[in-house]
Amino acid sequence: MIIVYLSICFYHPVCAQGFTDSNLPIIIINTDQGVEIPDDPRVLASMKIIYRGPGQRNYVTDQNDPSYLNYNGRIDIEIRGSSSQVTPKKQYAFTTRKADNVTNNNVSLLGLPAENDWVLNGMVFDPALIRDYLSFNLSRQIGEYASRTVYCEVIINSVYKGLYLLQERIKADNNRVDIMKINPADNTYPLVSGGYITKADKTTGGDPIAWTMYSWDGYPVGYMHHLPKPENVTMQQNNYIHDQFELLAAEAFDGNISVADGFPSVIDIPSFIDFIIISELGSNADAYMFSTFFHKDRNGKLRAGPIWDNDLTYGNDLFFWGFDRSKTDVWQFSNGDNEGARFWRDLFNNSMFRCYLSKRWNELIQPGQPLNLSSIETFIDKTVSTISEAVARENALWGRVGNHQHQITKIKSFLSTRIAWITDNLGPYSECNNVSVPPLVITKIMYHPATSPDFPEEDDLEFIEILNNGDQAINLTGIYFSGTGFVFQFPVNATLGPHLSLFLASNASVFQAKYGVAPFGQYTRHLSNKSENLVLADGFGNVIDNVLYYDTIPWPDADGNGNYLSLTDPGLDNNMAVNWLSSYELLLSDNIIPAGIDFQLYPNPVSDILRIKADSEIGLLSVSDIHGRLLVSMYINHKSYELDMSRFTRGTYIIRIITADKAYTGKIMKD
Repeated sequence: MIIVYLSICFYHPVCAQGFTDSNLPIIIINTDQGVEIPDDPRVLASMKIIYRGPGQRNYVTDQNDPSYLNYNGRIDIEIRGSSSQVTPKKQYAFTTRKADNVTNNNVSLLGLPAENDWVLNGMVFDPALIRDYLSFNLSRQIGEYASRTVYCEVIINSVYKGLYLLQERIKADNNRVDIMKINPADNTYPLVSGGYITKADKTTGGDPIAWTMYSWDGYPVGYMHHLPKPENVTMQQNNYIHDQFELLAAEAFDGNISVADGFPSVIDIPSFIDFIIISELGSNADAYMFSTFFHKDRNGKLRAGPIWDNDLTYGNDLFFWGFDRSKTDVWQFSNGDNEGARFWRDLFNNSMFRCYLSKRWNELIQPGQPLNLSSIETFIDKTVSTISEAVARENALWGRVGNHQHQITKIKSFLSTRIAWITDNLGPYSECNNVSVPPLVITKIMYHPATSPDFPEEDDLEFIEILNNGDQAINLTGIYFSGTGFVFQFPVNATLGPHLSLFLASNASVFQAKYGVAPFGQYTRHLSNKSENLVLADGFGNVIDNVLYYDTIPWPDADGNGNYLSLTDPGLDNNMAVNWLSSYELLLSDNIIPAGIDFQLYPNPVSDILRIKADSEIGLLSVSDIHGRLLVSMYINHKSYELDMSRFTRGTYIIRIITADKAYTGKIMKD
């Protein structure tokens, strides 16, 4: 036994420190030639991640068994952080590289979505070692992206470094901050409208301040570019995104709540509310002023988040520097320190915004909800159980944890008091409760079209249909798709008549070429071929309709086979798979053939009944307005039909009929 132990320690010097195995993944990093890891520049290294699987123990000796390696490859690495660089324990940023040491290697690490930019968070200011992990998970639980994290233990150049969080770096990516990446050539509208990631932060790291805003008390707050990078941003891009923040500040200062031109037209209100909620739940001493991120997709609204650096939370602060700001009885945006730009307090002081903030908060603290005290305590206990073994080693190495259970008890006590204080001080929400929303229904979804020689780009053929399922015309001003990944906001004063529908397409010109009419509008980005949560909301974020579709059973098969999802009845719950079918019915036509059939429309102009006759059986009959909005689509299966147009307003309409092998289009006037 002694010989075996000595053999292991000879090949793995870290054994001298007593670390041989863990219930957590083990990350082993060896820099080339054993060089120290600096702040800058990055150095090359090899990295192995040992992970046998859920519930299994991992051993340092597993590094020589490929079957136990979650990653075995090249990285470049540097020390990261601002204030944290003064601590003995360091934090790191690294990029996974291919064997050439240059090319990014997009890989999944420990089950996290594939990417190449990663962080090893040492939690150096958090004696409880759970604050970032807790806040990031709570953010995701309430529906807002935050970095995914996995606890692990780290060895660098044969030296045990302690407990870390492997986490995602904030970055534009379909699985991270889900926005488009803006390019240097994107300088005219709409290209210049996104995507952006902007932050209020310290200047540590060399990133210059792009512009300055001011707090309620007149203190400067520096804003910086994260995407595009400061060295790549153009004057037009800087001016555009800066103007968005200035517009937010102006409308929030004026208290303008118009969905047409007030702050609801500029920002995604739910994301700002959720950012405030997570920041205030923990009473984050850095929130609003530092490590405060925003993002904006092309043609989309400005969104707050994702959250970052939540170590000075839940009663914790830089006590050794004389700070004690994470209190249970303050608002961090108005406590006289690190308040951030004035618009945060202006938004809070707006009665309508505060109403929605209170409503959201009171929903989230209900039993079974993510921010309910019991739910949080259960999550904390599970987390502590997972890391308790590693915490003992961390404390033995760095000596900063002390009584870990006491640290956890303090967090729970803080949360109990904090949740009660916020609830008592947010105020009522009756004014914005049970808000009436228009009866708009998502009724068709073409998320993975089939291609053809005439239409080879499948993404260009996507569309969705939205129906007004009510008896009154709807003003669509302010209505938009909230969240990320799918972007469309209806123009001011756009309307949709009763029981009429409209189409939104991914490529308006392709849609018109294929189906014969122009869609109502063109959205930005593309529908996922796997699953997407489509949330249609009003300007304040009240959900009008919500469909979370999948390409798997029990959802109907509309995955690349030419079919689309079609709701069987607009009165049914369209978030249930059973209420959808896979349809191949023509919208207007699949292949419009020039007319060659005898076809009659009369009278024209028409007041009420339009008579339609053909020399062969009519299949599909459709009516569109002059703007291309589809108003009627039905199968006739007869040579004649009488269409009641009495409910149509005056104007010009396009009538299209399709038979077994031909098509015809005609115009009629409604008087």
